Amino acid sequence: MKLFHLSDDPSIARFEPRPSAYTEEPVVWAISDQRIANYLLPRDCPRVCFRAGAGSLGADVERFLGEDAVVIAIEEAWAERLASGKLHRYAMPNDGFVLKDEGAGYWVSYGAIEPLGVEVLDDLPGAIAAEGVTLKVMPSLWALHDAVKESSLMFSMIRMRNAGAHR
Repeated sequence: MKLFHLSDDPSIARFEPRPSAYTEEPVVWAISDQRIANYLLPRDCPRVCFRAGAGSLGADVERFLGEDAVVIAIEEAWAERLASGKLHRYAMPNDGFVLKDEGAGYWVSYGAIEPLGVEVLDDLPGAIAAEGVTLKVMPSLWALHDAVKESSLMFSMIRMRNAGAHR
């Protein structure tokens, strides 16, 4: 398994732990290579990410995924920002990190981390596709958000506070 941190900042030489609403202590966050596609988007872009899990029902898999293995849905309002976006993918050492959430692929370090290297990603839709993920662009995410949340699929819904009005 490989760990990464994605950022708009191209010049991070050392990641220092920062306070987080999701942890009691300041941490450095990393994402596993299995879930990196969920973060190959502009930071504030709302998204609904989903895949089948061991407990997913066949009807849910057929309804939401069909032939797709993994889907990331975004709103039309973010399509241009995604197409023109650029990120920096920092390779992180595995040492010093502990698993925070297996389903989401989140890892944390309570100490400072120096990245192993950085790569510029300037074709974010291409990077998502290269991970074997289907990108769907929709007028609104809310109906999908509500339906996937009630399904048996594994999901991650990120930055939904930035989504368009709930209809």
